[in-house]
Amino acid sequence: MGQLQALIFDVDGTLADTERDGHRVAFNAAFAEAGLNWQWSEALYGELLQVTGGKERIARYCERYCPDFVAPHGQALQDFIAGLHQAKTRHYVALLGQGGVPLRSGVLRLLREARAAGVRLAIATTTTPENVTALLNHVGEPGLRDWFEVIAAGDVVPRKKPAPDIFTLALEQLGLTAADCVVIEDSDNGAAAALAAGLDTLIVTLSHYTREQDFSRAALVVDQLGERDAPGQVLGGTAVAALEVQAETEICVDLELIKRLHQAVWSGCA
Repeated sequence: MGQLQALIFDVDGTLADTERDGHRVAFNAAFAEAGLNWQWSEALYGELLQVTGGKERIARYCERYCPDFVAPHGQALQDFIAGLHQAKTRHYVALLGQGGVPLRSGVLRLLREARAAGVRLAIATTTTPENVTALLNHVGEPGLRDWFEVIAAGDVVPRKKPAPDIFTLALEQLGLTAADCVVIEDSDNGAAAALAAGLDTLIVTLSHYTREQDFSRAALVVDQLGERDAPGQVLGGTAVAALEVQAETEICVDLELIKRLHQAVWSGCA
């Protein structure tokens, strides 16, 4: 059985609830800037989130809702989409610079606990490295970006979640095995990617857009990591019996609980 050596975090929806009021707003700003009448509502964006990757979401939108769209000025559609996505990233970084997207409940507490205990920190995400850095630099904790030893992000792998590639890369860069790590995710695509990479100690913290998704294979599902004085709630998971907790139990997901979860999963008790 491996020893817990690292926590690997997703970003959007996991570290911060960025999708509805961050990425979606930035996409719409980029569309308006390009003279397009596209407008992604909250509901439509939730549908598009089934596709991982911003450029891929734009392509899916074109395919499904604007099949006759022709990129202006004779551009190839792929190049036009790439330019739109660059503009979207610029708008998103500007939004983050205004400080309007805080970390989710319990995230900073857990990061501090892990750092104090010598547990390494990593990120595995399909968002761009620029988006990750902008978020970490604008949530009010000086030097937070440097707490993460590995940031595997964006187009550095050929396949995005639910393929395991980004988690496999993070493990390679950490020099660790799946049995040494715990993953914290918020989406079914992210959960599938982690499990496909052998990362069986999987904690899911539901976010605005993922509450109805299937996380039956996750070790622990909670509504948030929670704080000591404002705990989250257990919603399920394959390891809840080993943790001796039940659904709807209030819980603070701290490093000690994660160690117990990791031990239960890798000892075959979960």
